[in-house]
Amino acid sequence: MNILDKIVIDKRKEVELRKSLIPISQLEQSVLFSRKTVSLAERLKNSTSGIIAEHKRRSPSKSIINNSLNVQDVATGYENAGVCGMSVLTDGKYFGGSLDDLLTARASCNLPLLRKEFIIDEYQILEAKSYGADVILLIAAILSREEIKQFSGFAKSLDLDVLLEVHNEEELHKSIMPSLDMLGVNNRNLKTFDVSLETSKSLSSIIPDDFVKVSESGISSVNAIKELQPYGYKGFLIGENFMKTDNPGASATDFIKELEG
Repeated sequence: MNILDKIVIDKRKEVELRKSLIPISQLEQSVLFSRKTVSLAERLKNSTSGIIAEHKRRSPSKSIINNSLNVQDVATGYENAGVCGMSVLTDGKYFGGSLDDLLTARASCNLPLLRKEFIIDEYQILEAKSYGADVILLIAAILSREEIKQFSGFAKSLDLDVLLEVHNEEELHKSIMPSLDMLGVNNRNLKTFDVSLETSKSLSSIIPDDFVKVSESGISSVNAIKELQPYGYKGFLIGENFMKTDNPGASATDFIKELEG
């Protein structure tokens, strides 16, 4: 059983518990539920940097990355740096995140926010909307084609952007459908945790141009982005590289200056 299988088993239990505590009607009454969302896909199309900066305290592959920063400072720092969007990890057990992090980020900035989560139920998409997200992540490795279609369609009905993440060609072929906005290629092998930009390069030609291409994991240098841009990538998800510093906003500022300089 790989780490993803373990996470999904725990996630199913967690979602059942959350559903029993907070009814859908309560989520729909959230002040943020009627908020007009901001499209991350549109921002990426019109950007020269394409940076999606992440808030992440820890991960299964790296254990603790940074536990000492508050979300408000990170969000305002990223916004001042000029990133296109912010990814907020809301998984507690494996990544040390929470929906409260999403709420805090929403109160602190006007960036498009991605709820970075292992979505296995429509309930989590309602949560994303009611806690201020603009984008949801769907992971092809844990979903069937039918689920991808159902969840992406549901997200679109709530005016949320959809980023679908793939790791290989097989996942990509089962996932392509018009209800997606962005296709993300995760460069990390989930079985070994090894990272290779070759994954993004090799899959780029199979991703139709209707979708904004996003590369995720292992992007720690400006050179990596310059290497991927000719392959049509417009979005670059960067987490650890900024979060492992004392001031992620300042790190992101320097990174974008160097990239656009």
